Amino acid sequence: MHYSKLDHVSQLETIKEESIEKPVLIFKHSTRCSISAMAWNRLTRNWKEEDNEKIKPYYLDLITYREISNAVEEQFGVRHQSPQVIIVKGGHATYNSSHMGIDYQEILDQAK
Repeated sequence: MHYSKLDHVSQLETIKEESIEKPVLIFKHSTRCSISAMAWNRLTRNWKEEDNEKIKPYYLDLITYREISNAVEEQFGVRHQSPQVIIVKGGHATYNSSHMGIDYQEILDQAK
């Protein structure tokens, strides 16, 4: 899985702009949580190279960049959870899921 690291608040504007062309996925991951590790592992195991043409993935390490997670919540109006997937289309969050609800096929379905 080829993903971009979300490590600057300024990237949120880039994500909004990119989401006009194609959906953007933000995966919020707690490196201290086994459920988060399992969800990330399931997603990356299933992700295919061609999926990058349908949706652009970003990875956010919540422990290191908690202030970015807070900014995601504020800018996209999605209550913080961990792990969490948020899909942004047209500059707005259109889908989110967390914990064991994070499902590869559902993510791809939302990217249509």
